[in-house]
Amino acid sequence: MAEGLSFSHEHDHERARVLALVQRHGRNTTAFQALEQGFRYAFYGEDACVAYVDTGGAWVAAGAPIAPHERLAAVADAFVEEARTRGRRAILFATETRFAQAASAMPSLLVGEQPTWDPTTWDATVRSARSLREQLRRARAKNVTVERLAGGSLLPGARARVAIDALVAHWLSTRSMAPMGFLVHVEPFSFIEERRLYAAWSGERLVAFLALVPIYGREGFFFEDLLRERDAPNGTAELLFDGAMRELATEGVRYATFGLAPLAGSVERGFALARTWGRPLYDFAGLHAFKQKLRPASWEPVYLSYPRGASSLLATYDVLSAFSRRGLLRFGLETILRGPDVVVRALAATLMPWTLALASLDSARWFPAPWIQWAWVAFDVVLMVGLSALILRWRRALATALAIAITLDASVTAIEALAWNARHLRAPADVFALLLAVAAPTLAAIVMWNARARRSPRARPRTPTLPSRRSTSAA
Repeated sequence: MAEGLSFSHEHDHERARVLALVQRHGRNTTAFQALEQGFRYAFYGEDACVAYVDTGGAWVAAGAPIAPHERLAAVADAFVEEARTRGRRAILFATETRFAQAASAMPSLLVGEQPTWDPTTWDATVRSARSLREQLRRARAKNVTVERLAGGSLLPGARARVAIDALVAHWLSTRSMAPMGFLVHVEPFSFIEERRLYAAWSGERLVAFLALVPIYGREGFFFEDLLRERDAPNGTAELLFDGAMRELATEGVRYATFGLAPLAGSVERGFALARTWGRPLYDFAGLHAFKQKLRPASWEPVYLSYPRGASSLLATYDVLSAFSRRGLLRFGLETILRGPDVVVRALAATLMPWTLALASLDSARWFPAPWIQWAWVAFDVVLMVGLSALILRWRRALATALAIAITLDASVTAIEALAWNARHLRAPADVFALLLAVAAPTLAAIVMWNARARRSPRARPRTPTLPSRRSTSAA
C-alpha cells in the first residue's frame, strides 16, 4: 500500500526525501527528473516511490519506480492498484531493460532508444571520427569557448544565469510546437548543486548551454538539456558535448547518455508512421541523426510499460496527454497558433478549394457587386502564390507582407459580413458559412503573425565581461 500521496505545490520536504531515494536507487535515466516541478509522489515504505503526473484520466510515471531492484515489480503493481482505486489508469513511461525484465508480467512497448558512451574512451572516439573532429575545429575557429559553470555564476542575477534564462526563453519561443511538460520541461537550476552546467560562448555572447544530471545508480550522467541559438557557429553543440565528456573522463566516469531519441529503432508500425508524418512538427529522424554522429558506443531500448490487459493505444494517448501539460486539445490549438511550417502549408493548401468555392457563389446573393467577388478571387490567388513562395524559401519581408494582407482580408471580410451579408441570411447554413468566412482569415492572420515572430532574429543583448573564464574544451 502507498504510504502517502503529495498533491501540494509546497512539497520541498518530499522532494528532499525523493532525492535521498534517487541517490540510493536511481538507476533509470529519468530518475533525477523526478525532482523537477510538476511531479507528484507515491511513497511505498521507506525505500521506494513513484514520481508521476496526473492527466485527469491517468497517472503517468516518469520511468521505473525509484526502488531497490528486488522491489521494482511489487512497487509497480502497487502503483497500478493505487491508481485504479482513485479512478485512474497507470502507465510508466521511459522504462528501461532492467525494469522490463524485473516486471515481466507488465507489457513494455518500445518507444525509442537512447545512446550511451563510456567517457573514458571519448578521446579515442574523436580521433577515429574525422567528421566529428571537423565540427570541433569549426567551432574553435569561430572562437567558441566552453566553460563549466559553478558557484556564484549560477546565483540568481548572475550574468551567466541571466543569459541562460534568456536563451531558454528564446529557444522555447522558436519551437514549432507549444511548450511541453513532463520529462521535457527545461529546468536547469533545480537542485543545482547536483547538476553540471556548461556554457558555450562566442565572444561575450552565450550561444548554447548543456545541463547534465546524475544517474547515481550507474555512477554516470544524463545529458539532459542541450540548447543552442540558431545562429550559433557550426560545431558549437559538438564542442559543448566534447568539453563535458573530457571532464567526465578525467574523473573516471564510465557511463553517459544523451537520453531518449523518440521513435528511434524498430518501433511498431504506428510509431514508425508517426515518425514519418510528424516530421513537420518534430524531426525525430534529425534528432536521432544528431546523436548518432556523436558516435555512441551503444543504443539502449526505452519502453512504455502498462498493466496487462490495458490498451497500448490508450496508454500512448495518456503519455501524450502528460507531455501536453494542459490537455491535447489546448496543446494542439496553441501549436496551430504558433504557425509552424506545416500549418503555413495547410493554409496554402486550403486556399485552392476555398477560392474555387468563392468563385462559384451566387454574386447577387453574397456580394454587393460581381466585381467584388472576382476581386476576392484574384486576391486569394495572389495569396496562394505568396504562401507557396514562402514555403519554398522563408523571407521575413514576404512573411510580413502576407501577414498584413491576411489581416486586411480578415478586417474587410468582417466589415462586409456585418454591412451586407448579415441582411441576406436565409438559413442556419448561411450563418455557419458566414461565420466560417470571418473566422478563417482571422485565424490565418494570427498564425502568420506568430510564424513571423517565431522566426524573427534574436536581439543580441550586451553583457558585461566575465572576470575570468576557464575553457573546458580540448586544446
